[in-house]
Amino acid sequence: MDDDELLRGALRVVLEDGNAGLQLQREQAADVVLVDIFMPERDGLEVIKALQAETPRPKIIAVSGGGKTGQIEVLRAAAAFGASRTLLKPFQPRELLTAIREVLGEGAPS
Repeated sequence: MDDDELLRGALRVVLEDGNAGLQLQREQAADVVLVDIFMPERDGLEVIKALQAETPRPKIIAVSGGGKTGQIEVLRAAAAFGASRTLLKPFQPRELLTAIREVLGEGAPS
């Protein structure tokens, strides 16, 4: 959440586009990257593969609702490509926070 409309718009573009997200990661590396598997410009598996070639490598949380394919197989593929953690959509905000803490080595929320 943010009250800055311009920032919300920029974040929306990055969250919707794998190419823009990769560029932003190169400009300002994040510790954790959230990647949807099914995206229009570049699919999440391609993004994960590209992120694995970056230095430093971010922790990756891959998410998917499965689309028309089996979500379990897609998420297994994401893990095989290098995702640190996977989440099946829809998920609760608490599940995402837990996943972020886990990949950062911070343990479960109190």
